[in-house]
Amino acid sequence: MTYCLALKLTEGLVCLSDTRTNAGVDNVAKYRKMFTWEVPGERVITMMTAGNLAITQAVMSLLQENIDNPEPEIETLYNAPTMFRVAEIVGDAMRVVQTQYGPGLSAMGESAMSSIILAGQRIGGKTRLFHIYSAGNFIEATDDTPYFQIGEHKYGKPILDRVITSDTPLDTAITAALLSMDSTLRSNLSVGMPLDLAVMRADRIGFAQLRRIEENDTNFQHLSESWSAALRNAFAEMVGIRV
Repeated sequence: MTYCLALKLTEGLVCLSDTRTNAGVDNVAKYRKMFTWEVPGERVITMMTAGNLAITQAVMSLLQENIDNPEPEIETLYNAPTMFRVAEIVGDAMRVVQTQYGPGLSAMGESAMSSIILAGQRIGGKTRLFHIYSAGNFIEATDDTPYFQIGEHKYGKPILDRVITSDTPLDTAITAALLSMDSTLRSNLSVGMPLDLAVMRADRIGFAQLRRIEENDTNFQHLSESWSAALRNAFAEMVGIRV
């Protein structure tokens, strides 16, 4: 399983993903689920994947091959005129891969269901956030729904619902994203460290942060322990309240 989340805020975008993939209790591995592209000062793109690993890897490979071996008639992540067009290109790649491999997977009783979160900005445009489905169709985040989750999302959703709005400051949103991930890590063994974090500011095209958070990261450990203590203290205060 996996857990990826992305937040679209007035100040920018926050993307966070885990790296655990499992096909049973005795077949656990680490695979990167966050992929990034950048043309300094011109465009910045982050994608995160969930679902059938073979499908999503094939989609990422197809997108990268079109960049590495450009043909004049093919639009790529690097020359698409808008982020909406980038979303269409990713959706097209998803359809190509699903058409090629989906029927065979279904015949073997395997699910080809996959999804991709796309976040980014190009010069002259605003930050945008999309959720792309297995069929290649997609939706875009709005002020009413300023975040997307894919994978094992239920454990990390409550804090996002309570904290995140489009006006949430970027630093606050990063903390909320990390606590959302921490809640999922504690409640579901199919989600695991290390984590990949990408932060993009709306006022500067590029990555404000792009880093991997390892299991022994002291700052993340402190955040997790402090959150646990705060929840225990809050619960202790609630015990005496009669409803």
